[in-house]
Amino acid sequence: MSKLVICEKPSVGQSISKVLGATQRCDGYLEGCGSPVATSKCQGHLEAPTEPKGETGYVVSWCVGHLVELAQPEAYDEKYAKWRKEDLPILPDRWQYRVSGSTKKQFSILKDPMNRNDVSTIVNACDAGREGELIFRLVYHQCKCNKPIERLWISSMEDSAIREGFAGLRPGTEYDSLYEAALCRERADWIVGINATRLFSCLYRQTLNVGRVMTPTLGMTVDREAAIAAFVPEPFYTVRLLADGCEAASERFKEKAAAVALRDDCKKEMQTKVKTVERKEKQEKAPALYDLTSLQRDANRLLGYTAQQTLDYTQSLYEKKLCTYPRTDSRFLTDDMAGMLPGLVEKVSNAFGLNEAPPVHATQVIDSAKVSDHHAIIPTKEVQHCNFTELPKGEFAVLQLIAARLLCAIGEPYRYAETTVELECAGQVFTAKGKTVLDEGWKAVEKCFFTAKSEKQSSVLPELAEGTVLPLTSVDMKEGKTTPPKHFTEDLLLQAMETASADEFPDEAERKGIGTPATRAATIEKLVQKGFLERKGSGKVKSLIPTDKGKALITVTPEQIQSPSMTADWEEKLVQIEKGLYPAEEFMQEISGMMETMVNTYEVVKGADTLMSNVKVIGNCPHCGAEVVEREKGWFCSNRECRFVLWKDNAYFQKIGKRMTAQIAEKLVRDGRVRLKDCKSQKTGKTYNDSLLLTTEADGRAKFTMEFDKGGKTK
Repeated sequence: MSKLVICEKPSVGQSISKVLGATQRCDGYLEGCGSPVATSKCQGHLEAPTEPKGETGYVVSWCVGHLVELAQPEAYDEKYAKWRKEDLPILPDRWQYRVSGSTKKQFSILKDPMNRNDVSTIVNACDAGREGELIFRLVYHQCKCNKPIERLWISSMEDSAIREGFAGLRPGTEYDSLYEAALCRERADWIVGINATRLFSCLYRQTLNVGRVMTPTLGMTVDREAAIAAFVPEPFYTVRLLADGCEAASERFKEKAAAVALRDDCKKEMQTKVKTVERKEKQEKAPALYDLTSLQRDANRLLGYTAQQTLDYTQSLYEKKLCTYPRTDSRFLTDDMAGMLPGLVEKVSNAFGLNEAPPVHATQVIDSAKVSDHHAIIPTKEVQHCNFTELPKGEFAVLQLIAARLLCAIGEPYRYAETTVELECAGQVFTAKGKTVLDEGWKAVEKCFFTAKSEKQSSVLPELAEGTVLPLTSVDMKEGKTTPPKHFTEDLLLQAMETASADEFPDEAERKGIGTPATRAATIEKLVQKGFLERKGSGKVKSLIPTDKGKALITVTPEQIQSPSMTADWEEKLVQIEKGLYPAEEFMQEISGMMETMVNTYEVVKGADTLMSNVKVIGNCPHCGAEVVEREKGWFCSNRECRFVLWKDNAYFQKIGKRMTAQIAEKLVRDGRVRLKDCKSQKTGKTYNDSLLLTTEADGRAKFTMEFDKGGKTK
């Protein structure tokens, strides 16, 4: 008998099929016989499931992402094809799914082996997490399959890890709660997205996309920009003394006169007394290993990469067997990994050209209690065989970060001596601090990877004795100003998403945030793509600034939709559902009840017309006379009963090799015609000049006709 192994991507399927011996290529899958489980020499794996005697057949295929997705509202009732407030809320009693149009072929390819008589078991080898579970189960149920499921759960694509994973396949039923949580996440996002988007779009007559995680994330950026705009810098003043190579500063003064008086008094004395000298030895522990969010933050801060770029690079490295599974929220390794660390550290050190491997303090990175579904991201031993020059620049830079973090995390602490000196002059105390490095520890390893990385230099103070009187070399006063909060970069926004409810729930888990490590990058990208955020700045690290459209959406959105603490609470409940500690039905009732209340009680914000004035009006509708306004996908008549629209992705314009631009749309609406040059004939490939006329059908739909120049076609 055979097992059907379903992966999430073709590249993963090919890696697994190679280990399983399924090397016969077919249309959309690989097939073959092998017995890798029986020959596995990996240590610490779970007991292998009992296999029939002889070779086991394997069919390996893949999903290419989400093959099955939630149906659109009109699948439940044709009336939902139009957006009307009176039809809300849309709360399905029985959820419907459909096969994605772009992936129907691969779905059919998967369906056939599921129903083969010689296939006895289905192995879920999709990514080992919430979304991977969802992708597999939806395909499994859509195919109406009832064969037993086994789960492959691995954190590395190395051959040895795959063999170990197949030796320890678990019953699929053990992951039912994970599937329940995935369904709740997907359906909650659908309910909030469909209902809130339609509600606000209908009320404010423009497309306003709302999301369960997207909107609170946008809200944080709007709040930050409001705080920056409202910030009034306040001046402050300090007096500084220079004596025997020691520079000391006074406390801050709000009033300039007080600082001037102290400066003048010090100038009169022109000497200072050493009041105290205190020297303390301190140390800075090695940093923790990377989870996905901390890796994305460093890659943004140090390299300027977006969160999505970092995830894409790391996913590619994972599929190339060069690092472990990226979508993790853990920063530790499991107890059984301690034995392999010295060998891995040596291989990574050699691969990256270190003179010698750092000492391995395994206890700093080992703690099974702090590992959830997957351990921290680390490089694999395969890096020793990798030709780094063949890696894309972005992948190599991220791999370098991951390798450096591993070698730092197991290293010696950074030790230094901090000296604090207090000088007394004119009755006031002035403070100076200096630092002397005793042992660079893990920072020496970091410098091997990032020689250009600069650390703020601390001055080394001269040897001073208490009670010594020193002549003053100089006395001056400096003026400074308080600074506003920083604009959000992806580094700072990811941190804010990760700890969204920390201020309101300081005693709870530090990382009760919004979104998950796997979804935060996509949330940020969607906000940018929908025009709610834009990246600004001249340097490699860009700021994320809300647009007028984004600010308007947050202004009209009720608190429960944009509240980070409520969304963080929902995320926490999803985690509890995964663990079987919270009923899925109760979670869905909470989401549905909130949307029902919102639809029935929400009132339009006063002055919304002014608030939405950033919407550009390009003229009056040629069919009904109402205003034509620009929206995300085109220029629409503001009269909801009228069907006039000029689509930005216009099929007619594509046929003649042109694009519908804002200038063309405005001229068509204003004059009913526009002259176009160098249109392209689909039949002949030749170009021609054309005057395009705009009229409308009986229901308002746009109709185009050509009025050729007298010379006819040209060129």
